[in-house]
Amino acid sequence: MDEIEFLKKEETPENVIRHSIAVYKKALKILVNFPEADKELIKTGALLHDIGRSKTHDIKHAVVGAEILRENNYSEDVVHIVERHIGVGISEKEAKELKLPIKSYVPESIEEKIVAHADNLLKGDVEVDLDFVIQKWKRQIDNADENIEKLIELDYELIGQFENKD
Repeated sequence: MDEIEFLKKEETPENVIRHSIAVYKKALKILVNFPEADKELIKTGALLHDIGRSKTHDIKHAVVGAEILRENNYSEDVVHIVERHIGVGISEKEAKELKLPIKSYVPESIEEKIVAHADNLLKGDVEVDLDFVIQKWKRQIDNADENIEKLIELDYELIGQFENKD
């Protein structure tokens, strides 16, 4: 069963499926900077990153999505992409405050970072720029400065350092 069929089987809303396809397409654009990255892992992770939204639309959707994938025998590499895709990641301290299982949800592998950032750079299925995300986070997140700093660093790591190369 492919990823889209699996999303539908889990009764993932159509708008979430469209968003997930857009995240995959954005991830492919970022992937050109990292030929060593695992394209199939990014495809699976991007398409399934929001599968937890088939059950909840709150911050816990990443943890719920990871549980769904574990129950369906997906690799831990895919599970980690889903679990760690929110924003620039959630630290153990933030996880405790958010009442998530206490551990780090910060993206580690290049594949995890690419999917997380592709997700950051979309509003629904429409691409947005970094300034849009920064302004949104300033409105939505209390004391967003540290997360915004990490967002800018992640953007530079994945996109910015490659923009001016010829």
